[in-house]
Amino acid sequence: GEVLKNLNKFYKRKEIQRLGAENGLDARLFHQAFISFRKYIMESSSVSADLHIILNDICCGHVDDLFPFFLRHAKQIFPMLDCMDDLRKISDLRLPPNWYPDARAIQRKIIFHAGPTNSGKTYHAIQRFLSAKSGIYCGPLKLLAHEIFQKSNDANVPCDLVTGEERLFANEDSRQAPHVACTIEMCSTNTPYEVAVIDEIQMIRDPARGWAWTRALLGLCAEEIHVCGEPAAIDLVTELMYTTGEEVEVRNYKRLTPLTVLDYALESLDNLRAGDCIVCFSKNDIYSVSRQIEARGLECAVIYGSLPPGTKLEQAKKFNDPDDPCKILVATDAIGMGLNLCIRRIIFNSIVKPTVNEKGEKEIDTITTSQALQIAGRAGRFGSSFKQGEVTTMHRDDLAQLKEILSEAVPPVQAAGLHPTPEQIEMFAYHLPDATLSNLIDIFVSLSQVDGMYFVCNIDDFKFLADMIQHIPLNLRSRYVFCTAPLNRKEPFVCTTLLKFARQFSRNEPLTFDWLCRHTKWPLAAPKNIKELVHLEAVHDVFDLYLWLSYRFMDMFPDAALVRDIQKKLDDIIQIGVCNITKLIRASQSAAAPGTAEVVSEDFPLSRTQRDPRAVSEHQGAASTEALSIAVEAAGLRRAKNVRASRLGGRQEELKSYGRGSLANRLLREGLLTQEMLRQLESEWQDQHRNGRYGFGSKRDDQHSSKETRKKRK
Repeated sequence: GEVLKNLNKFYKRKEIQRLGAENGLDARLFHQAFISFRKYIMESSSVSADLHIILNDICCGHVDDLFPFFLRHAKQIFPMLDCMDDLRKISDLRLPPNWYPDARAIQRKIIFHAGPTNSGKTYHAIQRFLSAKSGIYCGPLKLLAHEIFQKSNDANVPCDLVTGEERLFANEDSRQAPHVACTIEMCSTNTPYEVAVIDEIQMIRDPARGWAWTRALLGLCAEEIHVCGEPAAIDLVTELMYTTGEEVEVRNYKRLTPLTVLDYALESLDNLRAGDCIVCFSKNDIYSVSRQIEARGLECAVIYGSLPPGTKLEQAKKFNDPDDPCKILVATDAIGMGLNLCIRRIIFNSIVKPTVNEKGEKEIDTITTSQALQIAGRAGRFGSSFKQGEVTTMHRDDLAQLKEILSEAVPPVQAAGLHPTPEQIEMFAYHLPDATLSNLIDIFVSLSQVDGMYFVCNIDDFKFLADMIQHIPLNLRSRYVFCTAPLNRKEPFVCTTLLKFARQFSRNEPLTFDWLCRHTKWPLAAPKNIKELVHLEAVHDVFDLYLWLSYRFMDMFPDAALVRDIQKKLDDIIQIGVCNITKLIRASQSAAAPGTAEVVSEDFPLSRTQRDPRAVSEHQGAASTEALSIAVEAAGLRRAKNVRASRLGGRQEELKSYGRGSLANRLLREGLLTQEMLRQLESEWQDQHRNGRYGFGSKRDDQHSSKETRKKRK
């Protein structure tokens, strides 16, 4: 008892805490080390002779004498304490310009082309790129890199293409051309160029990918660097270039065609006209809106993020073609960059969007001014058949808020992203040979020092993959490469495939075309419902993953050419599915039980379109299908009164009073139904089914508390 009392006294001494901090034990590590040390002393049947003597002495009050033993124990459980100075030096990220000696050896001219969407800023930068003896274009998307690659070669300027998954050479003998268009992560900081173009520079603030813009801006070896993007990034770019001793020339551009925010909302899909684009922020809404448009006898093109680039381009071509009957586009914010579209009017189906914050947590929040401007700016593209653009909302009470968002100034970009390099992680691993890669990254980030102009990008995806393949025996460099593979961790099939790739790689067994065909069950048929379409998109991502790895481990992923061939065929199959998307939705709805899981993706449903009787009319046969129809309408198509947090106060009471049955509960819980709407649904239901009542149970469920709809963490 006396020993325990003295150990606790030791722990609370400010002097001991200060000594701990000097030796690399911050408050959290100090606490963990102490708990372990106390357990070691209290539970060990024998301790070393010198520690035994000290434990007797501390009964006389000499608790400070325990510190050397405590520190020795702490170093056993936290080996990094022994090499803390070295680790701090390795993870010192305060002078990123010094990482690029080749760029620092030349005096570069920086030209910032600043302006909104559709102002010609990128066009002017590209003209300079084409006229240069050599050049590199760095963009955020494969589609943009492809476009510049095509444009250059069409202008008789030989240009190569380099993306994570693809290399195309302008010269038939695969000699490097003097120009290259690449996705920004793939740019070379060792090759000298006359001109470099960095597109969408404001993405330097992106929580996950910002590091790639920082690397390009600080590291490209070009006599002229042309950066294009929002004026909000001017100050940060100027400050960063001040640290490299390079001046920034700013060229401001104004929008080339007028853009009008309308004074009225669309309110009904009956008011759609040729050239309209409805922008949704979830796949659920894409499905339900396109379904309703088809119920009106109209054709629509569909574009969303997880579609392959080829399918996006085909859908864009279909919508742009004046001779095609398809005159309406339903899209996510994937249209914000990378596609040339002839849009007359942008209609925001909702103004809330799922986002990932700087901690990597998923939130649902009102769209930012930057996002709203990027999307709205797609209307009335210069050179298209529409000489001016219009923007509005689907719902009347969203319009005032959209106007407010669009009228606000875009906040200045505050900081540029950074990411640990494989060399830095290798040096960490040398000092900490027993640490897992996930732990190495954690220790790196916790020790890293950055100055105010930079931040360390979130590494959740990297850590997720590191933990997933931790049990597979790989050397560190290979492990690091697998963990930087670009994949969506919410796609189980793609994650499972990466795991199988890594396992076979570790056994030194090449991943052949035949193996991949067996794993993906290729050849695949056209999708018959939404679930099958989603799976085909995942298979396309698996082929992308194979191609990405084939450029890093050519011997182990030897069949890139064959995989590229079947990926093109898969793209065609997905295009067939997307062209028939409303049929797939119908098939999913008729096959699904009232839970609607078959139809709806895991995205939070954001649309609040008015209930459309025409979209329901086909489903009035079976009661179960009718229940599904109401569920889908309620979840995706009914108008939730308001998403603002101010309305959330009474939500809990509504839940308690009107939470009947699991479906009703779920819709209430997610803020998609209100008390009034539920009453109305029940009333409509009773009108249709006087002889019986379906779809709502009577069991109350008081367990669910209200959830914030406007900002909801997952």
